[in-house]
Amino acid sequence: MAKRFSEEKPIGSLLQQFIQENKLEGGMDKINVAEAWKNLMGPGVNNYTTEVLLKGNTLYVALSSAVLREELSYGKEKIIKMINEELRKDVVKELVLK
Repeated sequence: MAKRFSEEKPIGSLLQQFIQENKLEGGMDKINVAEAWKNLMGPGVNNYTTEVLLKGNTLYVALSSAVLREELSYGKEKIIKMINEELRKDVVKELVLK
């Protein structure tokens, strides 16, 4: 029978420890980046977003509007900064709009 530890910890720190021990940060980052994109860009941009994909430190976003893609390309650095601030860590280093 497994031993019980009387040490109490908050559930958030236990989940974070579990994620780190099982090397799940990469998958969690992919999910969190997609959510951050939806939250930060709003419904106007989300209507034209067809795919949000994180590979390594590069975020690939597929847009169905060439005009919107061109407009967003002027603010790539600001978008990267906003997403990293939302996630509270530097996940995205480069943004590719396609």
